[in-house]
Amino acid sequence: MRIDLHTHSSVSDGTDSPAELLAAARAAGLDVVALTDHDTTAGWAQAEQSRPDGLTVVPGMELSCRWFPTGAPPISVHLLAYLFDPGHAGLAAERARLRDERLSRGERIVRALAEAGHPVVWREIVERADGGVVGRPHIARALVEARVVDSIEHAFATLLHHRSPFHVAKADTDVLLGIELVRSAGGVPVFAHGLATRRGRVVGDEALATMARAGLLGLEVDHPDHDPDERAHLRGLAGELGLLVTGSSDYHGNNKTTPIGACTTAPDQYEALVAAGTGAAPLTGTVGPPGHHG
Repeated sequence: MRIDLHTHSSVSDGTDSPAELLAAARAAGLDVVALTDHDTTAGWAQAEQSRPDGLTVVPGMELSCRWFPTGAPPISVHLLAYLFDPGHAGLAAERARLRDERLSRGERIVRALAEAGHPVVWREIVERADGGVVGRPHIARALVEARVVDSIEHAFATLLHHRSPFHVAKADTDVLLGIELVRSAGGVPVFAHGLATRRGRVVGDEALATMARAGLLGLEVDHPDHDPDERAHLRGLAGELGLLVTGSSDYHGNNKTTPIGACTTAPDQYEALVAAGTGAAPLTGTVGPPGHHG
């Protein structure tokens, strides 16, 4: 079995629609793929409708979080949440708050860029997102189209970098609260790309141990942004803490160069993850009528 447990569609900051993403997963020879858009489950219904025969889809989400170290500024982290009840009131309210926060942040970034003379227009960026959760990748694409930068990577290395004068912080969820909400919704929380130092500051082993005590169930180990030493360290730590080990591509369509299925999860770890989730089930079998998710 080939299993990729971290992908993004155009419902958040990918370029493929959920249907296109699932078709790409099947074409790449995947047996299981998780749809984990940022702070939303809005792609779940289309995934239900468009799932190709032979492909299992794990409904999930990537929650924007913060770790608050003692005596130091907070660190941006991400929590993958699988198989939770999308109707759980607490988690639904928090992801709605995060989407509003992301929109407000994006508008402030674009306003500052426009005031500095860069030809980007917030209304046009929102329209092009076509109902998706607008984030910095949408702004990056607008900057590329306006020929302000050469590529999306160039945008993130310069104007959208966290040290840029245009940077705006988000009020993300305390990761310990995020873990609590996901678990209370019957979901499986897995810490995403925890040692991806190229993305900025990362949390230490003691922070991950604290998260495990709070109910974290897994670590994303095999990820394109982890080098072999980082993967080995996380794998060992997962063993010490009794956590599941996952692997994934973090696929974003054309917004990143990494292909779907670039890293994968072992079948036994996937089976343990499914056994731990009680709020929703993987999408298999006959496709039914679409549901409504927020």
